Amino acid sequence: MNKSDLIDAMAADAGITKAAAKAALESLTDNVTKTLKKGGKVALVGWGTWSISKRAARSGRNPQTGKTIQIKAKNVVKFKAGAGFSDAVN
Repeated sequence: MNKSDLIDAMAADAGITKAAAKAALESLTDNVTKTLKKGGKVALVGWGTWSISKRAARSGRNPQTGKTIQIKAKNVVKFKAGAGFSDAVN
């Protein structure tokens, strides 16, 4: 399922227009992004939690040349599925 498929499904399930479903989806993604950018976390009970984890700088290897390279530190997004969500898909 891609973004437009999700918008279509949301509109059909909620009985709203595709424009309203698109606005709702974009609002969700924007607000999750803003919260994570500020260092917070987003928890939807029964579905899951998004959080930021810091990945330290490390050495890597370019497989084509065999040279060692330095990989910069960065923040990565983590998602931990909630119990209800996990149970629903298993």
